[in-house]
Amino acid sequence: MSAPALGDALAQLKARIAGASPPAAGPTALPERLARLAEAVGLGRFECEVLLLAALPALEPDGAAVLAAAQGDARLRLPSIALALTSLAEANWQAFAPEAPLRRLALIGLTDESIASLAGIALPERVLHHLVGLDGIDAELLAVSTPLEPRFELGGSHHELMRRFGAQLSTDSKGLAPVLELVGADRSAALAIAAAGARAAGRRAYLVVAEALPAAAGERARLAQLWSRESVLAGALPVLDFCDMTAPGEVRSALRFAAAIAGPLALIAAEPLAVPGRNSLRLVVPRSTIADQRALWAAAGADAADVDRLVGTFTASPEIIADVTTNIGADLAPGAGSAPTPLADRLWAETRVRLRPRLDELAQRIDVRSQWSDLILPQQQFEMLKAIAAQVRQRRQVHHNWGFGGSNGRGLGITALFSGPSGTGKTLAAEVIGGALQLDVYRVDLSAAVSKWIGETEKNLRRLFDAAEDSCAILLFDEADQLFAKRTEIKDSHDRYANLEVSYLLQRMESYRGLAILTTNLRSNIDNAFLRRIRFLVDFPLPEAAERQRIWRLAFPSGAPLDGIEVERLAQLTVAGGSIKNIALNAAFIAADEGSPIRMGHLQRAARAEYYKLSKPLTEGELRGWSKEAPHG
Repeated sequence: MSAPALGDALAQLKARIAGASPPAAGPTALPERLARLAEAVGLGRFECEVLLLAALPALEPDGAAVLAAAQGDARLRLPSIALALTSLAEANWQAFAPEAPLRRLALIGLTDESIASLAGIALPERVLHHLVGLDGIDAELLAVSTPLEPRFELGGSHHELMRRFGAQLSTDSKGLAPVLELVGADRSAALAIAAAGARAAGRRAYLVVAEALPAAAGERARLAQLWSRESVLAGALPVLDFCDMTAPGEVRSALRFAAAIAGPLALIAAEPLAVPGRNSLRLVVPRSTIADQRALWAAAGADAADVDRLVGTFTASPEIIADVTTNIGADLAPGAGSAPTPLADRLWAETRVRLRPRLDELAQRIDVRSQWSDLILPQQQFEMLKAIAAQVRQRRQVHHNWGFGGSNGRGLGITALFSGPSGTGKTLAAEVIGGALQLDVYRVDLSAAVSKWIGETEKNLRRLFDAAEDSCAILLFDEADQLFAKRTEIKDSHDRYANLEVSYLLQRMESYRGLAILTTNLRSNIDNAFLRRIRFLVDFPLPEAAERQRIWRLAFPSGAPLDGIEVERLAQLTVAGGSIKNIALNAAFIAADEGSPIRMGHLQRAARAEYYKLSKPLTEGELRGWSKEAPHG
């Protein structure tokens, strides 16, 4: 029996409602789309004819008039339940129950009436569009979701996950479809797997950010019902993104929303989740393997030497590799001419920038401009810093290529403690190492972290290190005394938890692929048990007179107007490099305000202000031989 056109089916039904023809005996052929919908959700003949009846006012010019005449009231432009029950074949009240498909999937709506049988049956616009062949998901859902499209090639390991994801979607399931759970730190890869897997199964994925779900329970129930309907009408696959949701209450609420969606559903999360009442297929999404990254970089046209350097430092997702190679695609093409910046440096710089956003949300990125020549330290400390940089640079060669990494990877992180008074160059040293290695440097304020993250410190530190792993950024933890102070007797659960926090931080530092630096103003404050787990201990002493002279020479830019500056006299000030820079800068402002070059008198006034800030007396010995202080302008 061939499927009739929708118009023919409506015309036949209209004739029956008007009394011009009796109901047909036996099975009735249905329009193609209605037949597929009936098969998908288990609609019987009566339910299908209810949908056709509800479509009459919209699709037949005289449909509303026919319905009004059949019900004996010109105001009744929608068919009532009573009309359906008395006019359609195989009528049954159960079809209008809330748990029956017509209402559970919002295939119809009912008007409010005090007598249930008089309620009007309305056909939602989305269902009407589906019946007439118009595609596109419900406008309410488009407002809270984003279509997901495969934008880039997946690496081999991710491609296999995509194949399993798509195969599961294509499998007919009895009852509720299982939840497909993509768990791991690589959110972009998980989204790509969902998009490509849905397409392979003949569906389309839509990203729903769990954090953006409406707060009201009624609104959430409505959205869950619409997603259930859209799964049937358009093969839509909602992909709930939990990656940025951390509040336990919000997570539980979003999981209840997920449980209410009847059709196939995917979740993306950093940690495993469980949807109440639903079975899950959990697929762990690892970061791209080195082999996958090599293949993707090479396929984009990067040469072997550049690829080795990139994969030896960065962990770039397929999305980032695609974005970077697209941005500089012309230069990667065979036979491309030379560019002002070497291609290797452009690939490195573009990748470094693309890896920043996650870490930028969690720590403060330091603008790296300093070089080795800006660092004034005793030779021993200078060589130790050079050794730290060398270990970061050669980490992969020694650990992986030469086999020193062993099999478990524990204790391979490069960790350092920089100790010394404020202003002696601890942060500057981290900047210099970052500049030499062309890596970003991020400052993490541990004193703020402990007070802010109490109770969730491990979770936040995990996010920090996971984000930093991709870029191999240098992590600079300020004020380590806050967490690593010498142990005292454990008095309560707070003290025990603090020890757990320290242990977790050290564990992550020791396994981190990049460089993790702790700073303290006083090394003696740090527990020796912790110091033994740090690979490099670098003391930053207050500079001697000769070193202060070198710092003073670097403190004045080449364009600064100087008059009678005596570096030997300035070096008598027993302050750290940070204070020297402050004095030079403040003296420059004083001189500029007077409209004169920078003179010793301006520096003396700036020095007094700096010493006052440090609560330190400026002695006559430090000012011996200085010219008279310039008058205040």
